[in-house]
Amino acid sequence: MTARIPFLDLGAQHAEIADEVAQGFERILATTTFLGGPDVDAFESEFAAYQGVGHAIGLANGTDAVEFALRAVGVGPGDEVVMPANTFVATAEAAWRIGAKVVLVDIDPESYLMDLAAAAAARTSRTRAVVPVHLFGRLVDIPALRDRVGEVAVVEDAAQAQGARLRGRAAGQGGIAATSFYPGKNLGAYGDAGAVVTDSAEFGRYVRRLGGHGGLVKYEHDIVGFTSRLDALQAVVLRAKLAHLDEWNARRRHLAQRYDDLLADLPILLPEIPAEAESHVWHLYVVRLPDDAPVTARDEVLARLTASGVGTGIHYPKPVHLTPAFADLGYSLGAFPHAERAAERMFSLPMYPHLSDAQQDEVVAALTAALQ
Repeated sequence: MTARIPFLDLGAQHAEIADEVAQGFERILATTTFLGGPDVDAFESEFAAYQGVGHAIGLANGTDAVEFALRAVGVGPGDEVVMPANTFVATAEAAWRIGAKVVLVDIDPESYLMDLAAAAAARTSRTRAVVPVHLFGRLVDIPALRDRVGEVAVVEDAAQAQGARLRGRAAGQGGIAATSFYPGKNLGAYGDAGAVVTDSAEFGRYVRRLGGHGGLVKYEHDIVGFTSRLDALQAVVLRAKLAHLDEWNARRRHLAQRYDDLLADLPILLPEIPAEAESHVWHLYVVRLPDDAPVTARDEVLARLTASGVGTGIHYPKPVHLTPAFADLGYSLGAFPHAERAAERMFSLPMYPHLSDAQQDEVVAALTAALQ
């Protein structure tokens, strides 16, 4: 059944940029420059400038971006990589594909971001990198994390935080970050795409070589590499959307504040709104049932919302250590209580820049009825 108010409406977003995208596609089809070329070069330059870094390297997807960023800082087989238990599984997959050991830590129960003290405590002599995940649109305090973990490399997973800035700093400034342009992201392509952003020319060259079969020039292979490149059609879409990103993120902040006001009296826990407004771009608006609610309560609430025509999501239904894919990490139920309790009770409400105030009012009314 199609939701009357969808969880995400990419069609409305496309309508706003349809003419520009169509013109760009016609240009690419006329020149048949499907890989690389002026549009890819232009997007990489524009996105690097937007992030305030020296280099942006377009890749095929966000998982490759995390893996390549980890490889760039020297992560190899047997090295430990510390990351939060509450993240999309791709963060862990990227480390696993290198042969590194995934070391999970719990989250802060208020922000749902990585617990910085836990990350510092997990560090050992074998720790090569820490991967803070900028989750739901909110940035981790990277300078504070670096103060705690010392000389260990920090690789930011910024797939959900395009446009966010904390005290003027965007992801990747002074280090290296990976992002995804999966269609539902704040800056999303019309298929899979990703990027690594960094101030390091050395890291940038290495990542570009990895994605181009180990070389920067055709048929010259300096290292063993992979095939992971941003195609020109996706670059056209991303360039068109990048021009609107700040405006769209401002609309997300408006909607988040309205949700906060309209839901204040309901028996649910609302997301923490940080003092630094720019540090959150509200990729998702995640609410949570109280810890004393029955475990089955969320399913009942979501079923009622679905019946009323309101789309919802769960981010994420299981922490990484409770997925069958990563059962061999050796963590048991109860290892990360904050992440586990959140996973049982969180759910996401519609949040996208083309959601109208009237539609949001309907979401609130439906949620009010569902909670009763």
